[in-house]
Amino acid sequence: MLETARSWAEGWAVSRGAPRPEDVPWGLRIAVGRPTQTVRHVLLGTDAETARALIGTITEPTTCVKAFLPPAVMDPWFSADWEPTEPCFLMAVDLRPTRADAPDGYTVTVDTSGGGLVSARVLAPDGEPAAYGQAGLTDTACVFDQIVTEPAHRRRGLGTTVMAALTAAALEHGVSEGVLGATVQGRALYERLGWKVLAPLSGQVYRPVTS
Repeated sequence: MLETARSWAEGWAVSRGAPRPEDVPWGLRIAVGRPTQTVRHVLLGTDAETARALIGTITEPTTCVKAFLPPAVMDPWFSADWEPTEPCFLMAVDLRPTRADAPDGYTVTVDTSGGGLVSARVLAPDGEPAAYGQAGLTDTACVFDQIVTEPAHRRRGLGTTVMAALTAAALEHGVSEGVLGATVQGRALYERLGWKVLAPLSGQVYRPVTS
């Protein structure tokens, strides 16, 4: 599971345009460099003492700490200056070609020109965006990210269409494992597509109260 977790962090960094994760004693460190998230620490097999020591050194607002643990296990490590992120799940699947044609009038475009970043968009008959998603390719996995269907176009299978388009691009690049961090809502879609839950994926963001 740890190798899949590492692949998720590496692919997430590709998807978000962040530098390659840096190996550190507690797992991985990603210098995201955005106002909403400056740094992301991903704990890999880290014991509670090591995790608490890391958390105690963090002073930069919007630093995020992620771990493949239930919230009930890791929440006690954090003070009131931290806010929990939305609970998620680490999921994986062996990628296979999947046919998922868009409904009549909808069109699908795929862009693979982003140095490991693959994006897919579904446009409605009127040309407005209906669904989209992206993925970061690593040496071993395709990490699906930010799969979204606009409210007015839901329940038409567009999320499945986006996943199929990204899967095809990944297979063309020789990648056969799919990995993602699913929300509670998204988990149901992915399980219907054959994905398996490997571990919970929880997090906290440092947001100190300023006077």
